[in-house]
Amino acid sequence: MLKDSYTYSTKLQWQEGSLGILRSGGFPELEVASPTDFPFGVPDTWTPEHLFVASVEICLMTTFTAIARNSKVSLVHYSSAATGKMEKTDNKYMFTEIVIRPVVKVELEKDLERAERILYKAKNMCLISNSIKTEVKIEPEISLG
Repeated sequence: MLKDSYTYSTKLQWQEGSLGILRSGGFPELEVASPTDFPFGVPDTWTPEHLFVASVEICLMTTFTAIARNSKVSLVHYSSAATGKMEKTDNKYMFTEIVIRPVVKVELEKDLERAERILYKAKNMCLISNSIKTEVKIEPEISLG
């Protein structure tokens, strides 16, 4: 049974420039920094911008697969790509849109339409998407696998 509230914690330690180490419990450490679009950005390093887009993308996947499993959908494959658009608005930067392109394959033809409905339901139920101002769109590709 789900509780009414949860707490998630992280720890961040600055290294140099804009580089830091992100930790949480026994998870693998992540090097994080500013993106190279900005001064002192570090190439090939996770950024808050990438993690923001990834959080929405991951939430869609985990919500979709949970609903699909509970709905007995014959899921064979799920992958996605996501793009976040950051723009200067009112003299500050913000993400205005995230587009997620899920690729879903199901085993049974009867699950094609159900998988699409569940994807849109998952988008609307995703707790990360529901917690942000950014518009989230999905452009699914669903087929038999």
